[in-house]
Order: sequence, then C-alpha cells, then structure tokens
Amino acid sequence: MSKLAEFKAFYGRIEDLKQSSSLLSWDQNVYMPEGAHETRAQQLATLNSVIHELMTSNRMKDFLAALSKENFAEESDEGRLLARASRNVEQASKLPAEFVETLTLQRSRAVSTWLKARAQNNFKLFEEDLTKIFDLVRQQADYLGYDSHPYDALHDQYEMGSTVAELKPMFAELREETVKLLKVLGEAKQIDNGLMHQAYSIDRQREVSEDVARLIGYDFQHGRLDPTVHPFAQDISKYDVRITTKYMENWFASSFFGTIHEVGHALYEQGIADKYHRTPLGTAVSLGVHESQSRLYENMVGRSQSFWQGYYPSLQKHFPENLAEVSLADFYRAINKVEPSLIRIEADEVTYNMHILVRFELELALLEGNLKVADLPEAWNEKYQRYLGITPPNDAQGCLQDVHWSEGIIGYFPTYTLGNLMSVQLFEAAQRAYPNIVEDMKKGEFDNLLGWLRETIHQHGSKYTPAELVTKATGQALTAKPYIQYLNQKFKSVYGIQ
Repeated sequence: MSKLAEFKAFYGRIEDLKQSSSLLSWDQNVYMPEGAHETRAQQLATLNSVIHELMTSNRMKDFLAALSKENFAEESDEGRLLARASRNVEQASKLPAEFVETLTLQRSRAVSTWLKARAQNNFKLFEEDLTKIFDLVRQQADYLGYDSHPYDALHDQYEMGSTVAELKPMFAELREETVKLLKVLGEAKQIDNGLMHQAYSIDRQREVSEDVARLIGYDFQHGRLDPTVHPFAQDISKYDVRITTKYMENWFASSFFGTIHEVGHALYEQGIADKYHRTPLGTAVSLGVHESQSRLYENMVGRSQSFWQGYYPSLQKHFPENLAEVSLADFYRAINKVEPSLIRIEADEVTYNMHILVRFELELALLEGNLKVADLPEAWNEKYQRYLGITPPNDAQGCLQDVHWSEGIIGYFPTYTLGNLMSVQLFEAAQRAYPNIVEDMKKGEFDNLLGWLRETIHQHGSKYTPAELVTKATGQALTAKPYIQYLNQKFKSVYGIQ
C-alpha cells in the first residue's frame, strides 16, 4: 500500500467517527427521548475527543510530513486533499483536547436547556448555559488565532477566507438597498396571503413534501424526511443525507418551502464525487456555498412563477378545499408577499437578510464584550424594532428561536446571507449554460439545473475554496449587486410596480 493510500485509510477512520457523531446528533434533534440528553452529551463529547486525538496525533502529522515531500501538483486531487487535511489538522491542533471535550459537553447541555427555555418561553433558564457558550467560543477564537477580530477565527470555520472587514461593507450595501426596496413595496397595494394560513391537512402536507422532494432530485434511497422543531439537513455521509421539516396546520409555507430548502442542502451532499468519500475533500466546502444551494432551490425554483406553472395543478389536487378556486396568479402573489416578520426561517426573500444582520451584529457585540448575555433579549427586540418595525411579544419568538447559539455555532449566521448572494449568481450562470432551465421548470423537469450544479459545485466537495468555486462557476467574484437587482426586478413585478 502506498503512503497516500495508508493516509486515506487512516483519515477514513476519522471520517467514520465523524459520521457516527452526525448520526447521534441527528437522533438528538429528531427522535431521542428527553431523558437521554445527559448520556448523549457524554457520548458526543467522547466521540469528539477521540476524533480530536486522532486528528492531532503524531501519526497524522507523520503522514502529512511524509506526503509533503511527494510534490503533488497544487491543483491535483492529491495536492488539494493534503492541503485541506493540513488545514484541518492545524486548526484541530490549536485546540487542547480537554477544551474540545468541555466545549462539546457544554454544547449538548445547552441544546437541552435551550429546548426547555424555548418551550417555556423563559430566557432566564438559558442564560447561564449561553454565557458559558460565549465564554468558551472566545477561548476558541484565541486558540485558533486571528489578525483583526476574534469573529474572524470563528467565522473562518464556516466560510474559509471570509472576514468581518469584508462582510461589513457588503452587508451595509445590502441593508441600504433592502431598506429602499421595502419602502417602495410598502407604498404599493398590499397582497392578501390569507390563503396560506388556512387549515392544511398535516398528512397531505407530508405527501406533498415527499412528492416535491423527489421531483427536484432528492434520493430517498440515501435519505429520509422527518418532522422536527427546527428544520435542518444532516449529512451522515453522502450515502445517508437526512432532511427534516416542520408541519404547521395553519401555515402551509413552513413545510413546503422548508422541505425544498433542506432538499437543496441534501442535493449538494448527495452529489459530492464518490472518490472523495471518507477523505478531507468529501464534505461541502463551506456553509455559504451550502446555503446557496438551499436558497437557490427554495427561492429561484420554489418561489418562481415558472415552477408553479407546472406544479400548481398537482398542489390543487392535494388541497382542493383550499385551492380549487384560487388562481395561479393569486397563489404566486401570496407566496411572495413581503411583510416584516419575527421568525427567520419563515421570512420572505426581501426581509430575510435583515434577520441575519441582527444576529451578526449581536454576535459581534457579545464577543467584543459590548453586550452581556443577560441583556440579549432587550437588545434583540430593539434591533427588530429598528430594522423591521416589529417587536417580538416573547423570547420564544425572539432570541430563543434559533438552535445555533446553544450549539456554540458562532460566526455561522453570515453564511445565510452569503448563500443568498451566491444563489443568484449561480442561477444566472446556470441559465447562461442552459437557457431553457426556466421553461424546463414549467414542465416539471429539473435535470439540467441539477446536472449543472453537480458539474460546477457539488462534485468538487472541498477541493476548491469558496471564493475559487464561485468564481469558477460564475466567472466573477462574489458581489451583492446581482442579488439586489434580482430582488428589485422580481418584487416590483410581483407588486405591479413599473
């Protein structure tokens, strides 16, 4: 066996453990009995401790040192594999094993506390655990190291190479243009979306979710769809990618668009090249690119007029009592109604990024010490009032709505907006390659779109950096301008504004 083959076998064992950890995490969020939280926390802590030990072991470092002498071409699979592995090992080596175990244990405990606090609408229950989380991630940033801001070290784990210095001006441009558009739309005749809030059978919602997931390409032979409190996609491996959704009887959009969103994530994982399985390249390159796939499918496809020209008759058959007398035009306008709302995952396309800006700014303030965790609910409510003109009536609909902070995932939220920006650039590039993609959607055909994404994004896994991948796929670096133009064109048309 060659040294490279030995290394792949060794690294594959680490990937097996990571995949086992992912399976336990999926179960924790979907089916695990409440009384098992402490035990599961310890199991995950032990697994992550073992993974960390293997990642930072002398054997791993010996492999990398030996293979660095092989002079693999930088752009080759081997060169990229070793570069990615070296980065992973370098980052892991900066974190002491006992710190990793402590952080993992606190994450699991905090998730359990968050679930109770959210159910009881009581932030005080969560305050102590969240304070510990932010204390630990500050330490994590110090261990990882940074040049300008501790947030950079944390954000880099999710979006390699992206920094606060780059995010602030991009987000400022987006904020300014969004405010302008919201003002214009607010002065137009408003849309009635009451039809979305009627009673829709949960059983039939489930049927529709499974149907549309299959239609756009999700492989149920290597995945499953389950209900959960906070929808997510979990890649156990590329051969086992599970999705979840949330069924609400009086809010049909929750399950439908939530399902399409998670399918977008899953298609990415299912499309990574087989040859990268159990290697450092066998995962998605970043969460921004990941989000670009879910938002592309949720919005460019699922909220498009073309998609509904093909799918609306099927939906009417599932819900004749709700939609038989509703025209396609009225339905399309209803699903694209723009209205400031409290819940991020249910926000419309125009206001969605404002939810992200709130979280980004609060994370910065908490890390910098300019905001205490105890004051988070008040700060959250103030920003929602300032940016969206609404104030959460309780913490469950406010600062307790997202699971991310309980899991110690700080620096993640900007990837949602980065994904939005990427989604438009990618979809426009796909249309240049296949000009009939929009017409295909009217016929319920999605092979060309998925094929292009598989060719340009999915198959590459982590071979390229996020910036390289976007530039290769679209011919230009990431910018907010195509996204801003898309929002203006679409929503001025939806609202009949010339």
